[in-house]
Amino acid sequence: MPKRYSAKLKFQIVMELIQGEKTAGEVAKAYGVHPNSASAWRRQFLEKGPKVFAEDNTIQEYEKRIGDLEQLLGKKELEIALLKNFLGQTR
Repeated sequence: MPKRYSAKLKFQIVMELIQGEKTAGEVAKAYGVHPNSASAWRRQFLEKGPKVFAEDNTIQEYEKRIGDLEQLLGKKELEIALLKNFLGQTR
């Protein structure tokens, strides 16, 4: 089973790699990880980095969607109550 490393450790390693003061091999050796793993984490970080800043917009979109759904739910609850009331009066 491959070793699992914490996100915090991966981030530390990536930050050292990005600083460029040490080679990937040196950083990997210092942390006891394989250089290929360190390089892969750096690549993933650089590819996904812009998503970190996009999250603010995503959260706002989800909050708006939740608000819209709550409003729709309220309307449906009112419709159900009106229908129950109507059906109760016709019996």
